[in-house]
Amino acid sequence: PAMFPKLATTLAFALLSSLASADEWKLVWSDEFNGKGHPDPEKWGYESGFVRNNEKQFYTTKRLKNARVEEGHLVIEGHKESPTAEDLKNEPKKTLPKINYTSASLHTKNLASWTYGKIEVRAQLPHGPGTWPAIWTLGTNIDQAGWPACGEIDILEFVGKDPKNIHGNAHFKKDGKHASDHKTRPTLEPWKEFHTYTIEWDAERIHFAFDNKRFHSFRVEKADTPDGNPFHKPHYLILNLALGGDWGGKIDDAIFPSPYLIDYVRIYQRK
Repeated sequence: PAMFPKLATTLAFALLSSLASADEWKLVWSDEFNGKGHPDPEKWGYESGFVRNNEKQFYTTKRLKNARVEEGHLVIEGHKESPTAEDLKNEPKKTLPKINYTSASLHTKNLASWTYGKIEVRAQLPHGPGTWPAIWTLGTNIDQAGWPACGEIDILEFVGKDPKNIHGNAHFKKDGKHASDHKTRPTLEPWKEFHTYTIEWDAERIHFAFDNKRFHSFRVEKADTPDGNPFHKPHYLILNLALGGDWGGKIDDAIFPSPYLIDYVRIYQRK
């Protein structure tokens, strides 16, 4: 009889550690990256320039060297280079600062957003000191509420200087200050093959998973404020490869070119 409590605990853990079954979900948005050339402009926009976190890369716009679809993948590629004005003719701002590295950041802002659901991305990460790839969301009200009040969900963050771990995180504003809820998940060389990075998000929790196994659950109520909760509001998706910066750290120039491969992005909502 002493085995039954242990068995019950084991079963409960198994249920908690796995994601909901596929038949609970309906696919509502996806990109399988089956074409060739520029990413689909009806699905993806671009960030441009030096954007955040003291990162060293300049994010380029509609530049195939940094973001392209080929062989069934979206390729976001970092380079060590100082591009010319002609190289960056698609940038919205024509005055260019000194640039030593380029990369890309794609997003669905003003194109698609979701409140709750399942976001699944299959990707092969870049690696090496200085790389900082991510799969994440921001609240669509960021331009009005600002960060972190808009809310941020980091489905995946990885920094090459810490190659044995991936990270899942939620950022929000609490009591007037930045707050976060973070979990590290040990992995073995996630750049050697493709893995799935997933969240399941509802009004109560955001579950984070690596290869369909949960490693973190964030209670949405933690972000309740008198102004509301950013995780009860729509978010848009971002795929980017940052280089260096506050967390990426020192860049090893021997790693370039540095490709980040995304096999698919699939967004589901409960049936």
